[in-house]
Amino acid sequence: MGSIEYDLLIKGGRVIDPESGCDEIADVGIRAGKIVKIGALQSGRSIIDGSGKVVCPGFIDLHAHGQSVAADWMQAFDGVTTALELEVGALPVAAWYESQQARGRVLNYGAAASWIFARKQVMGGIVPVPGKHPMEMMGEGADNRGGWSSDVADPTCVADICSIVEAGIREGGIGIGIPSGYASGAGVKEMTQICSLAARYGMPTFTHIPFMSNVDPESSEEAYIRIIGYAAATGAHMHICHLNSTSLGDIARCRELLLNAQARGLPITVEAYPYGTGSTVVSASFFAAPDFTQRTGSGYDSIELVHNRHHMRDRDELMAVRSEEPAALVAWHFLDVEADEANQRLLDLSVLYPGGIIASDAMPWVEPDGTIYRGEEWPLPPTLSAHPRSAGTFTRFLGEYCRLGGKIGLVEAIAKCTVLPARVLEPCLPAFRRKGRLQEGCDADIVVFDPATISDRAHFADMTRSAVGMEAVIVGGTPVIVHGELDTAVRPGRPQRTEVARG
Repeated sequence: MGSIEYDLLIKGGRVIDPESGCDEIADVGIRAGKIVKIGALQSGRSIIDGSGKVVCPGFIDLHAHGQSVAADWMQAFDGVTTALELEVGALPVAAWYESQQARGRVLNYGAAASWIFARKQVMGGIVPVPGKHPMEMMGEGADNRGGWSSDVADPTCVADICSIVEAGIREGGIGIGIPSGYASGAGVKEMTQICSLAARYGMPTFTHIPFMSNVDPESSEEAYIRIIGYAAATGAHMHICHLNSTSLGDIARCRELLLNAQARGLPITVEAYPYGTGSTVVSASFFAAPDFTQRTGSGYDSIELVHNRHHMRDRDELMAVRSEEPAALVAWHFLDVEADEANQRLLDLSVLYPGGIIASDAMPWVEPDGTIYRGEEWPLPPTLSAHPRSAGTFTRFLGEYCRLGGKIGLVEAIAKCTVLPARVLEPCLPAFRRKGRLQEGCDADIVVFDPATISDRAHFADMTRSAVGMEAVIVGGTPVIVHGELDTAVRPGRPQRTEVARG
């Protein structure tokens, strides 16, 4: 078998597959987009030298808002081979997939059916526009027209919302995106209907909790109790987005509640990113709460406009910016890990959550005027902004938590980036049984990185610095990065979408 010629051969790397426990020096043979042989191999049309490098499955990002070629390039250097928009999602789903396929994508891509866009449409008359970026849609309706953000939906509206979401599922949506922190007025009856819909189709929900506060009522703890209740009452798989940012200063207690729920067999999974700074649109409803500072422990100066680095002075300025630029991206510095070691310990509780997943919440790249960048220049123009996590989440995790901090072993760290997110999707997307693994017969989504140098480089003063340490990134058997150099011509990304029975 060693004489067979492969399309691509990765020679002599440290092959790590967390699911099988494989951790050995071996060659990996790839043909027609698949891993066909692992062992001592000889011949390949193209060869990548893996000596001294780790060879492992490509990283699966369940929470990537970038969704463009430029975003894909930056995430490729972060080791990502599949970037999915699951927290916010998209509508109409079929049109979103068509637009991505028409443009061509570097990484594998997919989206959930968006509950919040369905709610905006039914209650506020804000109809999703095909081709509009999901984060632009998130900025629509900042005036809360129709009470889409603050009000309980009546039974007719709930039925219409569910109908639109179900149509999105039938068009291939990967579960249901429920960023309820942006529509916290939604009632429990509506949420149980949405969760029951997800359970009926055997799909996860990707949920941003409704409340973000360190104090009752409507605290983060209360929000997590609701999530736990929905899982228990409906049987829906509740996947919790960014435990770190939604728990604020109550990470320890929220973590304890979730671990107890999981120990009782409830279908709950958790993700986090290794930053104490979040990012969203300035029109997010929780910023506008009159008691924002008391409830979150953050001053208005913790809210920074991404495109010009301006920090809000007070609530009046925030409300003015909301009115003028509702889709403007902001960074929210909710945990200052550099100034306070206690904040780093809180962040670690979420990042190192047992069985938890690493996901970036990567933001789209924006121009100096705040509009979303749709170009394809490389290197990216240094005038662009996003969030450092858009360029360095996974490499930061491996560099700081594994290589430098010794807080987690390499195999376990890789599992958080590969097979664990794949398992979240397998029940509704059987194709993911072939992703997140480095095994014969699996998809050739592979990264080759230097464990001695793997690191992020982006920071808030220079967000477009790509991560270092990725020797090769392969998507569906096609090299995107080789010898640390990006091939800007290839577009091997493929749509990842569900198939459900058409009734």
